[in-house]
Amino acid sequence: MKKDDLTTGPMSQHFRRLAIPAALGMLFATLYNVVDVYYAGRLSTDAQAGLAIGYQAFFILMALGFGLSSALSALVSNAKGSGDISQVQRYIAQGLTFAIILTLLSMFFGWFLGPKLIELVSIPGAYRNAGLGYFQWLIFALPGFLIAYGGNGILQAHGDTLSMQRALMLAFVANVVLNPLFMFGVPGIWSGMGFNGIAAATIISQTGVMTYILYRIFQLDIMQTIKLSEFKPTEEIFKQIIKQLLPASSALMVMFISGFVVQFALKEFGGHAVAAYGVALRIEQILLLPVLGMTGALLPIAGQNFGAKNYDRVRSALKYCWGAGFLMAAFAVPALLLGANFAMSLFTNDPDVISAGSSYLHVDAFLFPIYMMLFSINSLLQAFKKAIWTLYISIYRQGFGVAFFIWVFISILDFDVQGVWLGIATAVSTGWVLSLIIAYKVAKKEMGGLLSFKRPKEFINTNQSS
Repeated sequence: MKKDDLTTGPMSQHFRRLAIPAALGMLFATLYNVVDVYYAGRLSTDAQAGLAIGYQAFFILMALGFGLSSALSALVSNAKGSGDISQVQRYIAQGLTFAIILTLLSMFFGWFLGPKLIELVSIPGAYRNAGLGYFQWLIFALPGFLIAYGGNGILQAHGDTLSMQRALMLAFVANVVLNPLFMFGVPGIWSGMGFNGIAAATIISQTGVMTYILYRIFQLDIMQTIKLSEFKPTEEIFKQIIKQLLPASSALMVMFISGFVVQFALKEFGGHAVAAYGVALRIEQILLLPVLGMTGALLPIAGQNFGAKNYDRVRSALKYCWGAGFLMAAFAVPALLLGANFAMSLFTNDPDVISAGSSYLHVDAFLFPIYMMLFSINSLLQAFKKAIWTLYISIYRQGFGVAFFIWVFISILDFDVQGVWLGIATAVSTGWVLSLIIAYKVAKKEMGGLLSFKRPKEFINTNQSS
């Protein structure tokens, strides 16, 4: 059995091989952010709150990088599969040029728009000032993110998923060293940069990631014969990149904007509530890593089998993913319910932050299996080449739902900060119901059923065997 053939062999083997490396890569990316949260907490609650709102503004710009990675991975891999070497070279060269132009435009517009977003979700004072200063430094880290993620899409198309993982591991180690160095300086020599030292450490470490990814790209055999003229911008290929980039980036931007809606609602409860949300999100992300790895692995497994018309194996893959996900939830839910206070106390000693963050994690515990099913449905819809539905679900859940239900709980039902958490929970739960309905209807049309085969008159299943 070939390793890249997912249409035969045990599901458990495929999921282990794909999910574990993916989860490890995301682990180091998350731990990178955890280090930032930890050192911000060493300064003050206002610093942690400033980190939360500043990074949220920056993440909207980073969504372009994730979209660019998906776009270049799709375009380069399709050209590579067709055997058109000259077209592969054009997509790589044009993709790198596009990444540079996109980065410069993002830095320009981000410099003016980022502070406006931060002011919108904060009140005048120490934590707003911290967030503004942090963002203005962090804008210079954009090349390290956008060009690196775009380049990673090129490497993925060539079967290289290890380079980015190695780069993120090294960036994490560098961040552990550089954060305290730039924040607190060297005794007797340099007093350091304070809170903005976190952003400076990010600039250096992520620039290192970008440099390594570019190095790996130019080591590819196909790059040894590429001509400099291929890097001149071409309207036709730029349009193709944009067409692939926009849906993925739009869904992520909706998610990040949702974070601003939450922070806008939290600002009336004080800086401790904003800080609590920022810390609790990091804890949530760590616990969700195995789920993200598992549901991410579902996409290529379901995609290959759907393309091969092995519809029973698509259903088997979904069932296996859900079964493993519920098993993970059996461990994660008690951990969130019983260990929330302890987990929060690792990042802050402010009792108000610990209390607010723990209350979020208690609500979040009941959402864990729902998140797992949502992520798996997103992967399944992408495998069906119906990714537009994931954008619609995101617009409802993270666009309309979060804002509407938070408003209901706070403005109409007069809840305190708990109303924000319950608003999020209601949006996620109703979004889950919507996603199940969509998945059921799409699966019925595309392969005769979501979890079992039901033959409608107009459906012909050309291959029911696995």
